[in-house]
Amino acid sequence: MPRSFLHRTFSALALGALALVPATATMAAEVRIKDIADVQGVRGNDLVGYGLVIGLNGTGDTIRNSPYTEEALTNILERMGVNVQGTDFRPDNIAAVFVTATLPPFAREGSRIDVNVASIGDASSLSGGTLIMTPLNAPNGEIFALAQGSLLISGFEAEGDGASLTQGVPTAGSIPNGARVEREIPFDFRNQKTVRLALRSPDFTTAGRMEASINKAIGRNVATLMDPGTVEVDLSSLQGNAAHAMGRIENMTLKSAEIARVVIDQRSGTIVLSEAVKVSSVAIAQGNLTIKIAETPVASQPNPFGFGETVVLPRTNVQVQDGEPGQIGIVQEAVELPDLVAGLNALGVSPREMIDILKAIKTAGALHAELVLQ
Repeated sequence: MPRSFLHRTFSALALGALALVPATATMAAEVRIKDIADVQGVRGNDLVGYGLVIGLNGTGDTIRNSPYTEEALTNILERMGVNVQGTDFRPDNIAAVFVTATLPPFAREGSRIDVNVASIGDASSLSGGTLIMTPLNAPNGEIFALAQGSLLISGFEAEGDGASLTQGVPTAGSIPNGARVEREIPFDFRNQKTVRLALRSPDFTTAGRMEASINKAIGRNVATLMDPGTVEVDLSSLQGNAAHAMGRIENMTLKSAEIARVVIDQRSGTIVLSEAVKVSSVAIAQGNLTIKIAETPVASQPNPFGFGETVVLPRTNVQVQDGEPGQIGIVQEAVELPDLVAGLNALGVSPREMIDILKAIKTAGALHAELVLQ
């Protein structure tokens, strides 16, 4: 079988790409241990609270639809010595919100953390609002932080008599450094004798390389491969405490084993292919059938001073355009990522069409990579 246009394009563009890319670019880059692994047990803790945002310009909750907002405001005012029992008030400048945050590991009393705020009522916008003091609780009910401050809103809403426009989400926002830590989570890391490094993407090869890198840098066998996601390190024989030892270990480097993966976001048409993706010999035919339907209705009116009604007559124009013939290519054995992308681009394949082609290649068993659809 003669070589196809696609295969010739693969070879030409691949050679051009290799000529432009340095030789070291094809080698796996070294990464630090801290960039691919976490210390087991060292993690953040989620916090949540219920509060009120005040100072809104008439865009808050309607009390009729959100009675809990009125109840929360009443409780706050009574704690401040203001008696509002029996008073009929209907403010429209407050909104009930949930406040969420993550307490980072080793956070100390007085530290500041970011918080996110989202409306739970029927408020139309939180723009210009201020969150009043809100306790943030852990799942066990204990208070670990207090949040308060002015909101930053990325979305906006504009409304006129005949139309309205909403950009982004005006009912959610954030407060940078909006909460102060009031309670610490005790954790004595300094006296740890052993630590476990948990890989964020478990892999036997990467875990084995991590073990070898640590042992080589230390000069003796202190790291042990437990499973594809865990490497245990014995810190008892190292100089200094556990914190000093981890400060050295986390900056050690190794070559991470790359997983062959194709990630496809079907909503945006985004395709990401890792360098390890390979394709076996397969033929690709890319059809390009286009159907255009245009409606151009025509109004038919009766003669002047005549009897009758104005009617709309449909006019439909249908055009069918087929792709150019010969758009078929042969992908040879063990074609790599640059060749595959260059060949598909040479055919004028759009990202949407490339998604269908990659799915078909995977179904045919010729795509040797994990296909992730989002």
